[in-house]
Amino acid sequence: MLSMCSLIPTLSRLVRFVIAALFLAALSWLAAPAWAAGAAAPAAVRTVLVVGDSLSAEYGIARGTGWVPLLGARLAQRYPNYRVVNASISGDTTRGGLARLPALLARDRPAIVVLELGSNDALRGLPLDVTEQNLAAMTQRSTQAGARVLIVGMQIPPNYGRDYARRFAQVFPDVARTEHAALVPFLLEGIAADRNLFQADGLHPIAAAQPRLMENVWKVLAPMLERT
Repeated sequence: MLSMCSLIPTLSRLVRFVIAALFLAALSWLAAPAWAAGAAAPAAVRTVLVVGDSLSAEYGIARGTGWVPLLGARLAQRYPNYRVVNASISGDTTRGGLARLPALLARDRPAIVVLELGSNDALRGLPLDVTEQNLAAMTQRSTQAGARVLIVGMQIPPNYGRDYARRFAQVFPDVARTEHAALVPFLLEGIAADRNLFQADGLHPIAAAQPRLMENVWKVLAPMLERT
């Protein structure tokens, strides 16, 4: 029969073993959350919200061929942590966009808001000071929601009146400068003079022209993606 004295060294070694095992287990438990967080945390997906009219809503062309879906495809290739939400409605005005914007900002929480509105204001002969005020208000609300803003400029033919056409074109750079927003000078740059690139109404570009529209926006948007 083992005496008590002979058992003491054995018990002492057992206690030391148990303490060491518990210590290592505690270290592993403490280290696990940091490792798991570092390995599993995906990059947050950010939203580019496009608020526009028929020029952005694929009027008269097949779904998926407009400049906004093309922009989405470009983002998927080069900036996969961004997505596009197209909130454009054919016939919309700056007034309509301003009314819709708060709900869109709350729903999508965009990192960047692209404002492509104003053409229908001009087609209806609306006061340009109202158009400018609406665009400025949309820019301000987007900025207050934490988004950066890209304003897409438009122009109208001189048959609407040369003075009106000139003042209309100036609305967009004026708002961009005052509100510190980015600016695409003219969405239809490079295609406006080619009637073959427009539908029968003479107002809406065909599908073949959409890549150029996307590139016009991309030149200004791409640097914003790097900084956002």
